[in-house]
Amino acid sequence: MSRTFAYVRVSTTEQVPENQILEIEAAGFRIEPHRIISETISGSMAIKQRKGFSRLIDKMEKGDVLVVTKLDRLGRDTIDVSMTVEALEKTGVRVHCLALGGVDLTSSAGRMTMNIINTVAQFERDLLIERTQAGLSRAKSQGKLLGRRPTLSLEQKQSVAEKIQKGETVSEIARELNTSRQTIMRARSQE
Repeated sequence: MSRTFAYVRVSTTEQVPENQILEIEAAGFRIEPHRIISETISGSMAIKQRKGFSRLIDKMEKGDVLVVTKLDRLGRDTIDVSMTVEALEKTGVRVHCLALGGVDLTSSAGRMTMNIINTVAQFERDLLIERTQAGLSRAKSQGKLLGRRPTLSLEQKQSVAEKIQKGETVSEIARELNTSRQTIMRARSQE
């Protein structure tokens, strides 16, 4: 007898998974509470590194069904999601994605649909990276400083150099400037 499981995931603690659970129920799936795995973790985290998803995999058997609201609930990495769906298929678990019309991702039509969506998603990520790189290049060409702001001002760095020459320890200087030892050691190495 097949059992139905749900995997719901949110990225931050400010988000709640209840909307996903309601969406699954509205689609006609009745899932026992102990078969709903809810997780708060970034979609960029590899599926195998997610404790909740690992528990889910351990529970599921041949003939079971896994329901997700959207493909991105499984993850953002195309290859990782594809490999996970393929591994579930090999164990006899069907994967239904509500956003794709409830299609079984382990079927031929489901695999094709997932591949098209993953390709478009990868294209969008690549465009975003290109736009970001172009923006950074433009900002750099305009003389804007990129990256973290320096912890120490130029005057403080000069003070660090003087104090080190006088024989003060890195720890003493860090306490005086209310910063970390690592910051002082970095300033010392930039002399």
